[in-house]
Amino acid sequence: MEITLFWVGVLLIALLIDIWLLVSISRSSKGTSTKIGWALLIILLPVVGWVIWGITGPRGVSRAPSSPEHSKG
Repeated sequence: MEITLFWVGVLLIALLIDIWLLVSISRSSKGTSTKIGWALLIILLPVVGWVIWGITGPRGVSRAPSSPEHSKG
């Protein structure tokens, strides 16, 4: 019984990671065909897709404006 609950937990966590990554992909600035490719990779090869997206996916916050006007307090 404990083994079954363990695997249910693992699958639930994997499903949550998949959902989080699919939302992240849909919000990215990539083109539509690129988003579809990433989504297929995540769905068909979850762990491989997670690793590749983690390495090459978009980064969090963009750089702040660098004009002199914005750097004044």
